[in-house]
Amino acid sequence: MKKQIIIALSFSICAFSFAQKKELKTAEKAIKSNNYAEAKLALNQAEGLMSAMDEKTKSKFYYLKGQALYAGGAGSITDVDSSLENLEKAKEAYPSEIAQMKQEMANNLLTKGNSAYEKKDFSTSSKFFEKAYRLTKKDTVFLYYAAATAVNVKEYDRALTLYEELKDIGYTGIEKQYFATEVESGEEVVLDKNTRDIYVKSKSHIKPGERLTESKKPEIVKNIALIYVSEGDNEKALAAMKDARAESPDDINLLLSEANVHYKMGNTEEFKNLLQKATEMDPSNPELQYNLGVIAAESKELAEAKAYYEKAVELDPKYVNAYINLSALVLNQEQPIIEEMNGLGTSKADDKRYDELREKRQGLYKEAVPYLAKALELDDKNLNAAKTLMNIYSILGETDKYKSLKEKVDVLEGGE
Repeated sequence: MKKQIIIALSFSICAFSFAQKKELKTAEKAIKSNNYAEAKLALNQAEGLMSAMDEKTKSKFYYLKGQALYAGGAGSITDVDSSLENLEKAKEAYPSEIAQMKQEMANNLLTKGNSAYEKKDFSTSSKFFEKAYRLTKKDTVFLYYAAATAVNVKEYDRALTLYEELKDIGYTGIEKQYFATEVESGEEVVLDKNTRDIYVKSKSHIKPGERLTESKKPEIVKNIALIYVSEGDNEKALAAMKDARAESPDDINLLLSEANVHYKMGNTEEFKNLLQKATEMDPSNPELQYNLGVIAAESKELAEAKAYYEKAVELDPKYVNAYINLSALVLNQEQPIIEEMNGLGTSKADDKRYDELREKRQGLYKEAVPYLAKALELDDKNLNAAKTLMNIYSILGETDKYKSLKEKVDVLEGGE
């Protein structure tokens, strides 16, 4: 009886073994014919017999399943992930085959990434570029592409992770470029070394040369800082800015970004200091002078503010906001005059003081008029400037100018 059981069990094992080999052979044949659906079906059937497989058969199963899931490049990113999981389990049995397959996968993912990029589908493009890098961990430029394209669609959390990784691995992106000047067009073109040398030898190109590209490290640390700024993480932003400015001390935009972080944090003194540094780097920039004027005005440093605004319009005579702010500096001096006028009594001395204050107030209006008139000349649809100037003309008793501006204001308000 025991002998019969042993014989029956032996037949059963042989049957399992035959079924495994049959299904795996079917899957292998289907893969060679690019019939991945049939291959997956056969592998699903073989999977039910997994417990009876030896290690060699299991490795073949995983290798074939990895191929079937990848489907010659037709699979999705999720399929690629599943494919890689299976290939990982077969790597000891098929090392060279899997290494070659991973390179093919990487090339396919790059093709898809480029295609998505050309269609401006930057989110998809970024994911393909990242996956291509993860496959081989050799071409770090693909990780850089993944980060840069993620920024394009404001996927900042993901971009930040990728940029931080690039920073940690010391990526610079510096590479040697080979170039030559095309004789026919007279333009310099970048080529691979062999092609360039062939063209130069054939005399279609002249002036061959080589150079190193600029490092991308400053861009990476700058983007890390700017992402922190966009997320409102000011402390990390400032720490990242410090790294970025160490890489690019002459980058004025980076300095201004740091200045803006300080401004958001209420550090107006540091904001002002950085703006002053920026004006030293770019003394002909009217916007920097204007912003310094704003800070000085907020700090009640009126003489400084006026000097900055005047410098701004000297550099750019069409800087409308600088003219408006110059008028505001003048008109803001009106409030204490009005308060004193309202507090006066009816004595002769009070009447005399009232007249003095009224004359002083009108002097302010007259001082503000040229600034507002210039702003309106440059921007004839500026409603605030028009209304303020209209009211000034009314108080000064310049009736014709008041009526003219009243008509303009009515038109502007009607068009709102």
